[in-house]
Amino acid sequence: MPPAVPAKKTGGKVALIIALVVLLVLCPCLGLAGWAVWRVADAANEVDPTPTLSAPVFPPALPDDPPTPAAPTPDEEFARGDCVVNDGSDDDAALRKVPCGPNTYQVLLRIPATTDGDRCETLAPQATANYVHDNSIDLFDYVLCLKKR
Repeated sequence: MPPAVPAKKTGGKVALIIALVVLLVLCPCLGLAGWAVWRVADAANEVDPTPTLSAPVFPPALPDDPPTPAAPTPDEEFARGDCVVNDGSDDDAALRKVPCGPNTYQVLLRIPATTDGDRCETLAPQATANYVHDNSIDLFDYVLCLKKR
């Protein structure tokens, strides 16, 4: 009897290779899909958190006394005709409104939205000094053209 011819086993190897390729493709896809579901669920919890029981919220009681007025706005602080004195130094001025009199400065002109003190030379030539208010918001900058009394 002639020896038996061994059966080819290539079909099993091909199936194993196909299964490994499918597994390698599906694992990252399943991982990405899981990550996306987790992100969507996390975002939904931020928008609509689960309700919790808490004590009722009551509005704060209103004070019996009327509120004190707030500090004047820069527009109300110094206006044309006001008199001021400098409680600070020449480099770090701290103006304070006072009644007009000797040794005070009278505001001749207020120039809004600028820090260019040289504009007083052309817009208020009789000014003997100027004060520059430089705010972090440029819209609130201003220059006062002052005249020594």
